[in-house]
Amino acid sequence: MKKQILIAGALTLSVIAFGQKREIRKAERAVNDSDYTEAVSLLKEAEASLASADNELKAQYYLVKAETYAGSAGDDFAKMKMATDAYQKAVEMDAASEYEQRMNALQKNLRAVLVNSAIKDQNSQNFKMAADKLYNSYMVSKKDTSDLYFAASNAVNAKDFDTALKYYQTLMDLDYTGVAKEYVATNKESGEIKTFASKSERDLMVKAGDFIKPEEKMTDSKKGEVLRNMTLIYIENGEDDKAAEVMATARKENPDDISLMQAEANMAYKTGDKQLYNDLMQNIAKSNPNNPEIFFNLGVTNAELGEKEKAIEYYEKAIELKPDYAAALINLAVLKLSKEQEIVEEMNGLGTSREDNAKYEKLKSARLEMYKDVRPNLEKANEIRPDDIEITRTLMNIYSQLGEDAKFKELKAKLAELEGK
Repeated sequence: MKKQILIAGALTLSVIAFGQKREIRKAERAVNDSDYTEAVSLLKEAEASLASADNELKAQYYLVKAETYAGSAGDDFAKMKMATDAYQKAVEMDAASEYEQRMNALQKNLRAVLVNSAIKDQNSQNFKMAADKLYNSYMVSKKDTSDLYFAASNAVNAKDFDTALKYYQTLMDLDYTGVAKEYVATNKESGEIKTFASKSERDLMVKAGDFIKPEEKMTDSKKGEVLRNMTLIYIENGEDDKAAEVMATARKENPDDISLMQAEANMAYKTGDKQLYNDLMQNIAKSNPNNPEIFFNLGVTNAELGEKEKAIEYYEKAIELKPDYAAALINLAVLKLSKEQEIVEEMNGLGTSREDNAKYEKLKSARLEMYKDVRPNLEKANEIRPDDIEITRTLMNIYSQLGEDAKFKELKAKLAELEGK
C-alpha cells in the first residue's frame, strides 16, 4: 500500500510539471503572437506551483516572463522592472545554456526599451525616472558601465545626491574611465568630422565616396568628472573632509585636468577660501582663455577680495568674449558705481574756500564721468533684461544726473509700469 501511495505522489508531481510546461509553452506562443495579456495570464497559472519545478523549467519560466514584460512595457517602468528582475532570475537559473540566442536577444531588447524610454524622460526633465531606468539597464548588462554613469548624471539633475553618490562610488570601484574608441571620417563636401556608430558604417561611407580621412580616436576620460561630482556632492552634504579626500586623489591622478581644477576651485569657494579659489581660477584662465564664465567668476572673487581694479579687468574681459553677458555688464557697472559713495562723502566734507570749491568741481566732474562710463553697460543690460526693475531704476537715475531729461522721463514711466505689475 505504501508503494502505491508513493507512485501516486510521483504521478501527481509529473502532472503538475507537465501542466507548468504546457502553460509556459502556451505563454511562449502568446508572446510570439504579441498577445501579452494572454501570456501574463498563462504565466500566473504556471507561477502558482513554480516552487516545485526544477531549475530548467524555472529558467524557461523567467525567460518567457522577461520577454512578456519587455515586449509589453512601452514606457511603463513597473513592467520594465518586472522584466529586469525576471531576466536576472533567468540568468541565475542558467537559462543561457539552453536558450542562449533568446537570452542575448532579450538582453539587447530590454536594454533598448529601458534606454530609449530613459531618453524620453531625460528630454522631459523627469530625471529621477531616467536615472531609475538607466540603472536597470546597467543591471541587465553590467558590462555597459556607461548606463550607470548616465544614471548617476540623471540622479544629480534630479538632486538625488545620495543615489548619485552610490552610483559614482560603484563606478570608481570598477575603475571606470568612460574611454571608448570612436570611428570618425571627414565629410568630403563640408569638411566636418563625423563620428559613426561602428567601423563598418564608417568604412561603408568612405567607400561610397562621401567621406575621406577615416580615423580612430579615443574619447576623453570621464573619471575626472566623476570625482569632481563626488566632491561637490560631499560638499553639498556638508562632508568637507570626504570632499577634500576625494579631491586630493583626483588631483593627484590628473594634475592638469581643467575640470578637476575647476572642481577644486568650486570647493575652495564653497568652503570660503576665496584666495585659493582665485589662484586656481587664474590657472584655469590661462588654459582656457576664451571662456567668459571663468573671467566672470574671477571678477566676482576679486571684487570680494577687495581687488576692484582686477575685478574690473576680468569683467571687461568676460564682456569682450561675450558682449551680451548681462551679469557681467551689471556687475561691472555696480563695481564702478561703488566709487560714488566715496566721491559724495568727500564732496560733502569740503568747505567753502576757493581751493575746496575747485576740488568740489573736480569731484563733480569725476562723478559725471563715472556715470558716462557705466551708461553704455547699463543700456546694454537693459536691452537684454528689459523687465529688470533695478537696472531700469539705476539707469533712470544716471540719465537724471546727466541731464538727459527725455530718457529720464521715458524710463520713469517704464519703471512705474514695472512696479505696478
